[in-house]
Amino acid sequence: MRNLLRQPMLAIAVTLTASAALAENRIDGQRPNAPELAAYGDMAVGVRTLDMVNPGQVNVLAVNPGADKPDPLPLYDRALTVEVWYPAQDGASGDTTLSTYLRDGQTAIDLQGRAMRDAAPAAGTYPLVMISHGWPGNRFLLSHLGENLASKGYVVAAIDHNESTYRTFQVSDNYFATFGSTLVNRSLDQLFVLDQIAAMSSDAGSFLNGLVDAGNTGLIGYSMGGYGAVITAGGGVSDGALALPFGAPHGLLALHKSGSDSHAALPDPRIKTIVAFGPWGRNWGMWDAEGLAGVQVPALFIAGSMDEVSGYETGVRAIWTETTGVDRALLTFDSAGHNAGAPMPVPAEALAEGVMGADHYLDPVWDTVRMNNIAQHFITAWLDTELKADADKAAYLDLVPVSNQGVWATNDDGSLKPEHSYWKGFDKGYARGLRLEWLKAGE
Repeated sequence: MRNLLRQPMLAIAVTLTASAALAENRIDGQRPNAPELAAYGDMAVGVRTLDMVNPGQVNVLAVNPGADKPDPLPLYDRALTVEVWYPAQDGASGDTTLSTYLRDGQTAIDLQGRAMRDAAPAAGTYPLVMISHGWPGNRFLLSHLGENLASKGYVVAAIDHNESTYRTFQVSDNYFATFGSTLVNRSLDQLFVLDQIAAMSSDAGSFLNGLVDAGNTGLIGYSMGGYGAVITAGGGVSDGALALPFGAPHGLLALHKSGSDSHAALPDPRIKTIVAFGPWGRNWGMWDAEGLAGVQVPALFIAGSMDEVSGYETGVRAIWTETTGVDRALLTFDSAGHNAGAPMPVPAEALAEGVMGADHYLDPVWDTVRMNNIAQHFITAWLDTELKADADKAAYLDLVPVSNQGVWATNDDGSLKPEHSYWKGFDKGYARGLRLEWLKAGE
């Protein structure tokens, strides 16, 4: 929602040296001070691309808000591309390059990680995690998280949401229409991909056959992907959402309205938890407290306290407060903006003078790799607790709420003193500028 709802950050003009221009765009960075659970797991990682088509969907871009509502509504076959990271066999090999585009939708770039293209899958069955990007974005924006989780025993499916990617997002006459499409389609895309992955998990001809437990799924969304995750989890939109000037035309968003039969049927019992980075919408009245009370699964929210897109006090923090039906946590990066934790490090090409969109990846205060590592740490603890019933990981989430107030207290032999309250998994001095707060169902 960056171009519609805020002024751009200060323009970045950096002349790259020859060595910088040739630098790899690594997505797998691990700072020396990264918290414990950020580290990659023991499993090799494979990656493959899937093309999917959801037939007979409403073509929101073809519905003219300035004309009468068409009857019947125009339909089309909605194409979706999905990147799947998965545990691979030991000793697997393959290309580790991910080819994609910058925020400008024009500049082709290569990313480098650890996942090997088309590697043979490992034995075993693993929980599913779906990732849903922002508006605009693409399936690689959170690729650092996708392959990191796969190395720890998850199958991760990141969705390219059509009409919302860098290449399919339109900024001409259809600028607002693409946002209306996003409002309507995010949850529908998420659930369609879940259905497709579930079908492939029992298809003898698919590499996912027997590999993925789609009945045990987590959903991660960033910005508009976070909006979609809240909708999918049961947070129905308000009456005011239907009247927003940049919303879906002719009341098409009503299918997600709180209390409607269509929205009541939307939440899927296979989705056990959500993680939402900077979910957009509460600051614009997309939800009210009644609608957010409909969220049905435990939720981890991640935000910057200076989020200039989704808002903090009246945005993400309000969502966290009002999802009263479930246990939920809020991880806050103090002084960070909308990009807190989610986007991959800025590609070198985006820093070239005259190239648009470096602020799409950067934060004014925090180092991106540092934020990625912190997000990897907490999301690992969260998903291992919720999807793998790993009771040991709960200790990484049971913390004093303000990291700066944690006390480091050890004996000479390194054992912890009773008064030790420093955040578990963080080295001494490196749990700073963070808050992790909890509310229980009914609070």
